[in-house]
Amino acid sequence: MATVTCPHCHQLVDSQAIACPYCRTILKAYGHPGIPLHRATGDEYLCDSCTYHADNTCNFPQRPYAKDCTLYENLEESKLRLQEQRYASSFGASVNRWVKRNQSLLLLLGLLVVCLLIALSTT
Repeated sequence: MATVTCPHCHQLVDSQAIACPYCRTILKAYGHPGIPLHRATGDEYLCDSCTYHADNTCNFPQRPYAKDCTLYENLEESKLRLQEQRYASSFGASVNRWVKRNQSLLLLLGLLVVCLLIALSTT
């Protein structure tokens, strides 16, 4: 059973819980228990660090003063994911993945080359 910390009372609760059993804080979006409800801490607003606010694609009515949001996407985490995707699609990473997937083929080719070298050196 995976657990998360309640943002209000800081007790450990089941990650699938819709509301905290200790303080009754709503943890998931109303009517959509699979969607997490993001909450701002302190006097901050979620919009200040949200990707959708930064690129002006947010249509949430509480924007730019949203304290709770289901669509929130952290701007910094989004940038990190984009960098990881760029690295994953680079030539070096592609070669790395191919080598890992085809180790047995490379071993067989290596053995074939060694056999050919031995055959050529004995003639």
